[in-house]
Amino acid sequence: MKKHLKRVALGIVALLVLAGVGFGIFVGVQTSAFDASMAKVYDQKPLDAIARSSDPAVIARGKHLAESVAGCTSKDCHGADLAGGNTLAMGPLGKLTGPNITSKGLGGVYTDGELARAIRHGIKKDGRSALFMPSQDFNWMPDSDLVAVVSYLRAAPGVDKANGPMEFRWLGKVLDRQDKFVADVARRIDHAHVAIAPPPSPTAEYGKYLAKGCTGCHGERLSGGRIPGTPSSLPVPLNLTPHESGMKGWTYEDLDKLLTTGVRKNGKQLDPFMPIEPYKGLDETEKKALFAYLSGLAPLPFGGR
Repeated sequence: MKKHLKRVALGIVALLVLAGVGFGIFVGVQTSAFDASMAKVYDQKPLDAIARSSDPAVIARGKHLAESVAGCTSKDCHGADLAGGNTLAMGPLGKLTGPNITSKGLGGVYTDGELARAIRHGIKKDGRSALFMPSQDFNWMPDSDLVAVVSYLRAAPGVDKANGPMEFRWLGKVLDRQDKFVADVARRIDHAHVAIAPPPSPTAEYGKYLAKGCTGCHGERLSGGRIPGTPSSLPVPLNLTPHESGMKGWTYEDLDKLLTTGVRKNGKQLDPFMPIEPYKGLDETEKKALFAYLSGLAPLPFGGR
């Protein structure tokens, strides 16, 4: 009997060792693939046709886009002064901080065309992929809007501030390769065929593009659920589809209240993790377009991401 139990125990230990070795190999392969992809130099050239404008109307349009649709000035992105946002402590994924993009930061070493390429293609000055910059969420902006954003960035005061930490760990790399978390931005973009949005209108067609900014947290299907790999202390994104567990029965007024005050239909305040600042800046056309798109989605149960 003792010998039998000893054999069973040794068998369990052997299985655990094999599982550990197999897991280690899997992690090694995935992290190596991530590192290789991030080291890839893309042949996509800077968008030299995009050049800054000094027209106050163009700069004002760029300010609106940077503060709302693109979310550049969010506290968790580049900050209100564009000199760097808060450091996001993502537990085992790492620490991520939006850099200083003013003229005294990265903005000072990028040409207008390189800035435009970073926005549309997620490619840095050196030709490699940006890390965690959600270009795929707003690269649908037409050339006129790219000009506007670049013009606004150029018009913003330079701020002398060092960049915060960017520490991306193995779990984040594995999740990126498994398409559970987007960090390797350029890999997600079809650089030869970037879809450009139609002119702004209060329609679901335009709202579909605006809603891309929601997918990073709420998932590709917008049905919410915990972001893979994040610590339990991180709030769980809600269901944005018209399901009983989501936004069924919501009116445009309900969504407008949520976006402008951060208060849900049930009277509860949104968690501070939700970057409400950019959505407060949406104009009426953009909010109506977003509502038209969300209300027309297939109702999906919470947690399907």
